[in-house]
Amino acid sequence: MTPENTFRVQTPLPEDLRVFLTVIRKSSFAGAADELGLSPAFVSKRIRVLEQTLRTRLLHRTTRRIALTEAGEKTQRWAIRFLDDMDDFVGELTEIRQAPRGLLHICSSFGFGRNHVAPAIAELSSIYPELEVRLDVFDRVVDIVAEGFDLEIRVGDDLPGHHISRKLLSNHRVLCATPDYLERRGVPITLKDLAHHDCLVLKERNNPFGVWHLNQANRDEVVRVSSRLSSNSGEIVLQWALAGRGVLLRSLWDVQPLLDQGKLVRVLPDYTQSANVWAVYPTRLADSAKLRVCVEFLESYLKRLRLPETARA
Repeated sequence: MTPENTFRVQTPLPEDLRVFLTVIRKSSFAGAADELGLSPAFVSKRIRVLEQTLRTRLLHRTTRRIALTEAGEKTQRWAIRFLDDMDDFVGELTEIRQAPRGLLHICSSFGFGRNHVAPAIAELSSIYPELEVRLDVFDRVVDIVAEGFDLEIRVGDDLPGHHISRKLLSNHRVLCATPDYLERRGVPITLKDLAHHDCLVLKERNNPFGVWHLNQANRDEVVRVSSRLSSNSGEIVLQWALAGRGVLLRSLWDVQPLLDQGKLVRVLPDYTQSANVWAVYPTRLADSAKLRVCVEFLESYLKRLRLPETARA
């Protein structure tokens, strides 16, 4: 078949199909124009464009009446079906943007996910019963898109540049140890003194092992520490610290109650490590109601529970 004998039918515009159905229903170009708020000439032009697009005549026009051709009757049936499906499609998208429902897949780190994100999600689910949430916790870097997550709650400022990040709460880590350990080994006065102490090292996610990045009076310091005890679990490292096995660098969220009870004591209190809490997600909040309400709720929840000293960090 030669190119001259082949053609491809173009897809009509939904707006032209709506004009076409209105003309049929009103049996008049003028009546359709009046209902649509258009001029009769514009309505006539859109019908002409639709016929040119479909390469067929749709209407028989006389001075008294408008009648459908055989192609026009078929176009009417398909136009009704197409526009109804389009309305349903747009309606579902609107629901996605406005109504929090469906599955929301969230990930976070072991400690923070279990101790803080999990209780927040439990409260969120009671507010939005049509929202399903799956929470997974890891001790590694997660590719949220490749692994199918909608949202990551991350502690620390090592954020991926190719995703959207929103800070939920300011937070920091502090150095601490038990009173009996400090009595036995002495209280470190400078960062260099840590070289003579047992430092409990947490290997978490992609953070460099045995390297503590600290800040003092807006000045960044890097100290290398060594330890006979290390783990990828913050809870295990905290247990070791409580057993008097060394100096711990841990989020204030986790150790503040222990500091208040005197079970732990701040060491080198002028030094802290930034550990802000972030929501990381691959799509805009405006495009997903379930994502938007979750992020906004977590921000409100965490600020509601924040510790007094955390607020001053």
